[in-house]
Amino acid sequence: MSAGTSVLSGGSIVSGSRAINPWLIAMAVVIPTFMEVLDTTIANVALRYIAGGLSAAVTDSEWVITSYLAANAIILPISGWISAHLGRRNYFLLSIAIFTLSSLLCGMATSLSQLILFRVMQGLAGGGLQPSSQAILLDSFPTEKQGAAQTVFGVAALLAPVIGPTLGGYITDEYSWRWIFYINLPVGIAALFLCWLLVQDPEYLRSQRAELKKQPLNFDIVGLSLLALTLVCWEIVLSKGQEWDWLNDAFG
Repeated sequence: MSAGTSVLSGGSIVSGSRAINPWLIAMAVVIPTFMEVLDTTIANVALRYIAGGLSAAVTDSEWVITSYLAANAIILPISGWISAHLGRRNYFLLSIAIFTLSSLLCGMATSLSQLILFRVMQGLAGGGLQPSSQAILLDSFPTEKQGAAQTVFGVAALLAPVIGPTLGGYITDEYSWRWIFYINLPVGIAALFLCWLLVQDPEYLRSQRAELKKQPLNFDIVGLSLLALTLVCWEIVLSKGQEWDWLNDAFG
């Protein structure tokens, strides 16, 4: 919500001369979140088809999943910092745009290495969607309705990984594994338009961002690097530990 934006007692948000129903905002921000969580599982059942289509080993194709989850884990801890400096609305829209673009690139990949690279890009973009969407929901609803809004968010986040394997299997079997990524294009474009139209930063965030611009840009690169290394190693252990043997020297 921008300057001159307020929440009415009935829950509608007034921005200038417009009154926006917060449930429209909820729908707009839950769509990209559902899309992002769906992508954590939709490719699971398609790995053999991906490996065959890209002339790669099935065990190597598992990096399509691991790379996405590792990138997700890396970006989550710094999403707040990026949002504060870039603007929550800007960061949210940028994340949707990059996620949608990377989905297109994943579908167009001609080698496994390309697909893994684009999945990392997709995971980095997707990692910023969940915390941003939750924060937007909290600011869009009056206190008494925030629980209901978070319930809708929770249902979408829980339902998406359940639907993912079934939807991925159907798409792969009936069409092509590439369409498990292409399916994000119309959804992502629609979500980007709706969020651009409906989502605004609250006044307090705009003030915080203005204050941050006056201060030196401080960022703990060493801390982030160590955190990223730890998270990636942990994700690899969890994903590949059974295959490589937990007690193998590779994990020693």
